[in-house]
Amino acid sequence: MAAGKILYAQSGGVSAVINATAAGVIETARDKGMVVYAARNGILGALREDLIDTTKEAKASIAALRHTPGGAFGSCRYKLKSLDENRAEYERLIEVFRAHDIRTFLYNGGNDSADTANKVSKIGHALGYDVNCIGVPKTIDNDLVVTDTCPGFGSVAKYTALSVREASLDVASMADTSTKVFVIEVMGRHAGWIAAAAGLAGSKAGDPPHVILFPENVFDPEAFLARVQTTVDKVGYCTVVASEGVKDAQGRFLAESGARDAFGHAQLGGVAPVLVALVREKLGFKCHWALPDYLQRSARHIASRTDVDQAYAVGKKAVEYAAEGLNAVMPVIVRVSDEPYKWTIEAAPLDKIANHEKKMPKNFMTKDGFGITAAARRYLAPLIQGELPPPFGEDGLPVYVSLRNTAVPKKLKKFKAAS
Repeated sequence: MAAGKILYAQSGGVSAVINATAAGVIETARDKGMVVYAARNGILGALREDLIDTTKEAKASIAALRHTPGGAFGSCRYKLKSLDENRAEYERLIEVFRAHDIRTFLYNGGNDSADTANKVSKIGHALGYDVNCIGVPKTIDNDLVVTDTCPGFGSVAKYTALSVREASLDVASMADTSTKVFVIEVMGRHAGWIAAAAGLAGSKAGDPPHVILFPENVFDPEAFLARVQTTVDKVGYCTVVASEGVKDAQGRFLAESGARDAFGHAQLGGVAPVLVALVREKLGFKCHWALPDYLQRSARHIASRTDVDQAYAVGKKAVEYAAEGLNAVMPVIVRVSDEPYKWTIEAAPLDKIANHEKKMPKNFMTKDGFGITAAARRYLAPLIQGELPPPFGEDGLPVYVSLRNTAVPKKLKKFKAAS
C-alpha cells in the first residue's frame, strides 16, 4: 500500500459526473484505510495550501456525490507553466506535499491536467520528494487520446441528443406559420464529438438534426445555405447543430470574441446567432436559436448511467493504482465490444496522453460533412445508455449534496500563485 496521504484535485470545466469520480476516489480510499485530502478550487488550492479533509464528511454525503453535479471541492482554469518559466510554483507544490505527507496526487481533468500531472511526477523526484501522480480522465469534449471515451462526455451526449429531439418536435409543430430554422450551438472547440452526438436524435432519413457543423470541417456558407433550403423544401423545417469551434476558410472561429482563458484557449460562444443572421439575410426564414452552454455539462438529472459508472470506476481505479505505487499513469477506458457494449479499465502512461488531442475520425462524418455515419453511431450509441436519476424531494426538484469541506490546518507561509 502506498505510504502517505492522497491529494485529489478537480480541474477545468466540471461535468455532470465528475463528483461520481470523487466518490469513487474517497470511498475506495476509505475501504483501504487511506486518507484523502482535496484541493479547494483545484490546483490553486494545492498552491495556496487550501486543503480539505474528506475524512470529516459523512458516508452518506460521499455516496450522494454520485448523483450531484458541479465540482464538490471547487475547480479552476489554471495551467502551471514550465519549470523554467515558474520553478517557484513547482517548489511550492512539493513544499505543500511534504508538509502534509502527501505521496499521491490525483488530478481529475483533461489534456492540460494530464500534462501537469506528468510534469509534477517528474519534478517531484528532481526536487528530492517522490510523489506518485495519476491523471484521472474528465472532459465533456471527449478529446483525450488513448481512452476510448472520457467520463463526462456520455452525459453531455445524452443531453444533447435528447434536447435536439425534443426541440425539433416543437419546431416541426409550428413550422407552417412560424419558425422554419432552429439552430442549437454545442460545446467543442476543436473536436466535434458533442455535435456528432446530436446525430443520435434521428434514426432515419429526414429526422433531425438535418445539418451538423463540425469544427473538423471548414465552414462553406454556400453549401450550408443550400442544405438548409433543400431541407425546408422537403421536410418543412430545418434543425441545425453547430459546434462552437466552427471555422471559416481563413481558419478563424465564427464565434471568436478575441478573449482567451487561463489555458490560452479562445473564448467562444455565439456561432448560433451568426448562422441565424446568415439564414435570415440570404433565405428570409424565421429562425430561433439556443445556446445551452453550462446546461450541457450540468444536466445530472438526465445523465447516462454508462457515463456515471465509468466516472466512478476511473476514480476507484486511480486509488487502486495509488495503492500499488503506480506513477505517471491514467486509468483509461478500453472498449471490449460494441454489441453488447463491454469495457474495462487499464493503466496508460501520461506521456502518451498529455499534449495530444483526439478529433473525430473522417469515417464518422458523412461525405457531405453534414451528418454522422453508421460507424459513428456504433461508437456513440452505447455511451448514452441507461439512466441513474437523482432522488427527488418534496419540492419536485433533485436532492443534491453540499459538503462541509472542512479545512486542513495550514503549516506554511502564504503563497501567491502567478496570474
